[in-house]
Amino acid sequence: MNQRPLDGITVVSLEHAIAAPFCTRQLADLGARVIKVERPGVGDFARAYDTRVKGLASHFVWTNRSKESLTLDLKQPAALAVLRQLIGKADVLVQNLAPGAAARMGLGFEVVSAEHPRLIVCDISGYGEDGPYRDKKAYDLLIQSEAGFLSVTGTPDAPSKAGNSVADIAAAMYACNSILSALLLRGRTGSGSHIDVSMLESLTEWMGYPMYYAFDGAPPPPRSGAAHASIYPYGPFQAGDGGTVMLGLQNEREWKQFCEVVMQQATLAIDARFDRNARRNENRDALKAIILDAFAGLSTAQVLARLDQAQIANARMNDMAGVWEHPQLHARQRWQAVGSPAGDIPALLPPGRSNAFAYRMDSVPAVGEHTEAILRELGHDAAAIAGLRAAGAI
Repeated sequence: MNQRPLDGITVVSLEHAIAAPFCTRQLADLGARVIKVERPGVGDFARAYDTRVKGLASHFVWTNRSKESLTLDLKQPAALAVLRQLIGKADVLVQNLAPGAAARMGLGFEVVSAEHPRLIVCDISGYGEDGPYRDKKAYDLLIQSEAGFLSVTGTPDAPSKAGNSVADIAAAMYACNSILSALLLRGRTGSGSHIDVSMLESLTEWMGYPMYYAFDGAPPPPRSGAAHASIYPYGPFQAGDGGTVMLGLQNEREWKQFCEVVMQQATLAIDARFDRNARRNENRDALKAIILDAFAGLSTAQVLARLDQAQIANARMNDMAGVWEHPQLHARQRWQAVGSPAGDIPALLPPGRSNAFAYRMDSVPAVGEHTEAILRELGHDAAAIAGLRAAGAI
C-alpha cells in the first residue's frame, strides 16, 4: 500500500461529542494514529446518544472510526501522568473540553510547548479562548443561533436549524485544515504551534454571503424554505406520485426550454406575468400552481426525464434511505465495510478520491479497547497496569 500523507503522525485527543472527534477522524483517514482519551467505563458521552447502528450511537460511529481508545480518569494523578507521558510522544494534541479545563490540568499550550516545542496544540471551543463569551456553554444549535444561521434558514413563519450539526462540522473542518497547515509549517520551522478554533467563528465564516448581502444595514435574504429567495422557479415541486423534484432555472433561455419541453406549454414563456425572472418572482404563487398542475399528471421519474431533456438542472429530493442507495455513490464504490464492537458496518469513503494512497478505514473502537496495549507501549508492566485498573485510573 502506498504511504498515506499522515503516516507516522500521532494525535492525542481529549475529545467528546462532534467537533473534535470529526476533526481527528479526518486526520485518521489520512493515516494519522489517533489516540482518543475517554472516561473509564462510559467513554465519550456521544456513545450514548442513541442506539441506531446495531446498538451503537450514530454520531459516534460516524466520527470515531480508525482510532484507538485509551481510558483515563484524568482527575487522578496517576492517569494524568500517563497522559503526559503519551503527549511526549505525540505530534498533535487536540482538545474540546470545557473552557479552561485543559489549562487547569496543566495542559495549556504554554506549559506543554515549553516541554515539547514541536507539539501542535489545537483547542476547539464554542467561542474561543478569550473575549466576553469565553466561558459560555456552546452547543451546536446555540451557535447556529448566535452566528445568524437560524435567521436566514427556514420559512417566513419560522426559523429552522440545520438537519445536522453544522456548527460542529464547520469547527471540525477548520481545525483539521489548521492542523494540516501547522504540520507543514513545522516541517519548515521545526516548531509546533497553537491553534484556537471557535465554533462561532467557523460558522460565521460560512455565513459570508448572507452577511455581505445585508451589508451596511441592507435587508437580509428572506427565509424561503427550500426555495431560492430571489430566483423562480428554483426549489422543490411535487410530482403526481408524491415524490419531490428540486429544479433550478438560471436564465431566460432555460425558462423558454422549461416551458416548451418540461411544461409543454410554449406560450407560458411569453406570459406577461412570467416573461422575466423579476416577474416570475413577484408572481411565484400563480406560477407554482401552474407548475404543480402540470406535474400532477407525471411521475417523479417522468419529470426528471423532461428536465434532463431540457438541460434544466434538477435533483431528486432523497430521504436517508435514498442516499444509502444512491446509484452514483454505488457506481463510484464509495461505501466500504469497517469493523465495530457490533460487527461490520458500512462507511462512506472520505471525499477526495486520490490515486496516490488509500484512506485508512479501520474499526470503530470499543471503550478502552486499546488501553492496555498503549500502556505497555509506554513501558508499564502488568503489575503497574493492574494497579492503575484497581485504582480506577484507567
